[in-house]
Parts: sequence; C-alpha cells; structure tokens
Amino acid sequence: MGKKEMLVSSGGDPAGLEAALRELEDSNTTGRIWGKDHTLWKPEPVEIAERLGWLNVTDWLEERLPQLYAFGAEVRRAGFKHAVILGMGGSSLGAETLRRVIGSRRDHPKMIVLDSTLPAVVRGVAETIDPKKTLFLVSSKSGTTTEPLCLFQYFQKLVPSASGSAGDNFVAITDPGTPLAALAEAQKFRRTFLNPADIGGRYSVLSYFGMVPAAIMGIDIPRLIERANMMRQQCRQDSPRRNPGSYLGTVMGTMALKGRDKLTIVTSPPVSGFGLWVEQLIAESTGKEGRGIVPVVGEPRLEPQYYGDDRLFIYIRLKDSANAETDDWIKRLKDSGQPAVTLEMSDIYDLGAEFFRWEFATAVAGAVLGINPFDQPNVQSAKKATEDTLQNYQRTGELASLKVDKPQDNFLSSAGAGDYLAVLAYLPQSEETDRVIAGFRRRVARKYRIATTIGYGPRYLHSTGQLHKGGANKGHFILVTASHRSDLAIPDRSYTFGVLADAQALGDAQALRSSGRRLSGLHLSRDDAAALTKALNEVG
Repeated sequence: MGKKEMLVSSGGDPAGLEAALRELEDSNTTGRIWGKDHTLWKPEPVEIAERLGWLNVTDWLEERLPQLYAFGAEVRRAGFKHAVILGMGGSSLGAETLRRVIGSRRDHPKMIVLDSTLPAVVRGVAETIDPKKTLFLVSSKSGTTTEPLCLFQYFQKLVPSASGSAGDNFVAITDPGTPLAALAEAQKFRRTFLNPADIGGRYSVLSYFGMVPAAIMGIDIPRLIERANMMRQQCRQDSPRRNPGSYLGTVMGTMALKGRDKLTIVTSPPVSGFGLWVEQLIAESTGKEGRGIVPVVGEPRLEPQYYGDDRLFIYIRLKDSANAETDDWIKRLKDSGQPAVTLEMSDIYDLGAEFFRWEFATAVAGAVLGINPFDQPNVQSAKKATEDTLQNYQRTGELASLKVDKPQDNFLSSAGAGDYLAVLAYLPQSEETDRVIAGFRRRVARKYRIATTIGYGPRYLHSTGQLHKGGANKGHFILVTASHRSDLAIPDRSYTFGVLADAQALGDAQALRSSGRRLSGLHLSRDDAAALTKALNEVG
C-alpha cells in the first residue's frame, strides 16, 4: 500500500484514461457504489442489490473477532494437526491465498485446500493426513455445491465416530438456511459459521470464508482488517485519481474497451499466491455478455517484442523483496510502450488492503464495461451439462465418451491479434506439471505472440469458466484429460470420483462447444508429467 500506482506508456494518455476518469467523477461512481445504487451497473437490482455486503464486511467481522480467536484456540487445544478446506472457487481461493502468502504459524494446524475431484488428488490428501487429527471445513455459500458435498461424504467415512455422525472433526461455512447448514446440524458438526447472505463468493475473502481458515492458521486477523480498512477509507474518495480502487478499476475497464483486455499479473515471488484469487475475481466478474477482462497469471516472462497490443501489466511489488530482476523487466516493458501499473505492498499483511482494492476496482471496471460484476450467468451451463452426463451414467452405467479433436500441428496459425490460449488440465497439479505447462506456454507465446493461461480442472470451472463461455470469443482451448490410475468410490453415490471428474470435463466441453468456442483436446494414458510432456511436444 506504499507508493501511488502510475500508468506508464509511450502513448501519453493511453486509451483516453483522463477522459474516463473525468466521466467517472462526473457520474459520481464512487458515491453510487457506496450508496449501493444498482443502476450503476444494470436497471434491475437482481443479483446486485443483494451482493454488496463486501463493502462493509470488515465492520461485521470486527464484532466477531472474539469468537474467531476463541475458535482458533479451541482447535489448537483439540490437537488437530491438519485443517482441510473442502470448497470450490470463492469458498476456498481466498483461504488458499492466505495459506500461500502468510501460512500457518508453527504451533497451528497445517492448512490444505482440497478443490479437486480427481481421485489421485483426493487420495493424496487422505494419505497425507491422520483423519482423526484433522479438522475438515465444508465450505459452500449455496450449501449445494457438488464437489464439497462429495468430499464430505468421503472423509466422513474416514473419521472414526461411535455415534456414526460427522461430529467434532467437521465445520460448515455457508449462508443461513442452506442445505449444508441443515446437514451440519443433523450431523452435529463442531461448529457452523453462517456468513452474511449479501456477499458473493468471490467477494467473500474478508468474511468467514477467508477468516475462519485464517483463525485456524493463527494469522493476525486484526492486522489484515486494519489494512483493509485503510484501503476502504481511501476508496471513499470521490476523485478516481485519489481513490486507489476507482483508479485501478478505471484503468482496467478503459484499457479493456480499447483492446488491452489481457490483464497480466506480475508479482514479487512471496506474494505470487495472490494471482489465483484475483484471477477468479476478475474472470468471473467481468467475463460476460461477449466482453470482459482476461486475467493472465503465472505466465513465463518474455522479452517485450513478444507481447501484442492487447496487454495491460499489473506489477504487485512487495517492498524489501528480491525485486531487482522483476523491476528491470517491468522497466523494459514500459520503455517498449507497454502500459504497466505498479502496486506496492509494504509487507504481506497488505493483502488485506489488496483484497479490498481489487474488489472495489472490479466493481468499477464492471461499470466501465457496462456489465453486472456480481452474477455468473454462464457457470450454470457447464454444471447442467455435468448433471445431465451423471444422470445418463446412473441410467446406463456408462459415461459418454469425450470426443474432442486433437490439436493439429500449427493449430494456432489462425489465431488473430487479441486471441489467447487456455490450457484446461484435468491433472493433479505438481511442480513438474506446472513446469511442463509453463514451457508449453512460453513456446506458444513466442511463436504466436498471444497470451496464455492455465486452469486446473475442476477448479477453473468455478473461476475462469465463466469468462471462457461468457466473454469475447477470443479463446483457443486445449482440454487435457487422463486415464485414472485407480478410482475412489464416493459413499452413498452411484458414481466415483473418477466418473465425476470425467463428467465435469465432458460437461465443460459441451458448454464450450455450445458457446461456439474453439476447442481441441488431448487424452493422456497416464496423469503424469512424462505423458504430458510427450503430448504437448507433439502440438505445434
């Protein structure tokens, strides 16, 4: 939250930014956001008026700090060694960012985020923990999300219980009145945390969805809130030039309208985990109605000549980190004429400030783009296709085959300016897999000079999946699936984790095709880095 961000470009006033800033000030955008005026985005209040609780959530949270600290102490006294979050998208990504950037204190449970249905990933977590000494957080705003409920059923069977109920090893985080809240009561969960219903999932990191895990990890929550409140106060400034959230949102939205819609996130290494959270926030909030902002996270860095005119770079710089190499790279980008914004964090607890800044900025960018940043109309299409696939499997005992053409040599030769590649990998994430995919992204970016992204399935369905189907038709998608070495049964369900994961991949493929997207696929005989390397080496 240090130095003021500056937009730098050889063009002087890129994309008419000054005019856009004046327009937002004249239209009282800041005041209308704080006044919760839904007409800033759409004429009707549906999925807007009831989604603005994040503006004041820190006030609500401060009143609940004693119970959060008491709960954290209770978990420590109970002797839990691990805490596992069973959740998807906004219900888990904020906690995952806190885990990666700040992490658990030495004398607190180690946090694991399980947001996958791949049997190898589920089994890997089960083999890492001692279920008797693990606290499971079943996290879902709607309380109906398939993945965490299936994972609950699996881990419930692993926890010894004389009464046969889930008992003290389970906690629910959900909205009031949801099926999950009822399940938690029936199964006598250790605790149920009921979140304010007026906060959407991807805006919920500073609510129970992020702060209950923070309390378990021993994170200094008041310090996070203090930084968030400092930013919140700055975001009340009427002038977008003095309002950090309004300024960033105006830059994002205005540049996207001018074709610079590939928002490329660059960070100091200690805060690289922030990218996963902000990726979902931007993609799911803005990717709709045939427009949007494409967040590009974790892309290998290239020389300036490989970047097109569709880029906007955001550098999240942690003060006193090893930044010399990245600083020099950003300078060369700016010297080449690429627009770049630098946001400086004084320390890792400035995460609180950045969470609020980016939420506010995304709301402003939505107003600039003329879309509702609080709904996700295209997410349901993949869910419906998955449900239909599973219902057919339950009737026939067979899963429909995934028929997707393999990408041919030079398959991106038709890619035009402003297009991007998205790798959708239904594979266990590992350092080796990350390295292989990074090498492929680097090769594609150099050869075709387009942006590249990676999403691990099924996590991305609750993140960038909305953008893929609802945003501009600029994506080229490679769906990577693999045979499962061994499967895992889901208790009380007629399908396995392997069938569920395959159905999710198939459902998303059907939804992408229905949206007219350019889709190709690779199926690996094994879900390892060697098989992935071989397959990608054969792709032009």
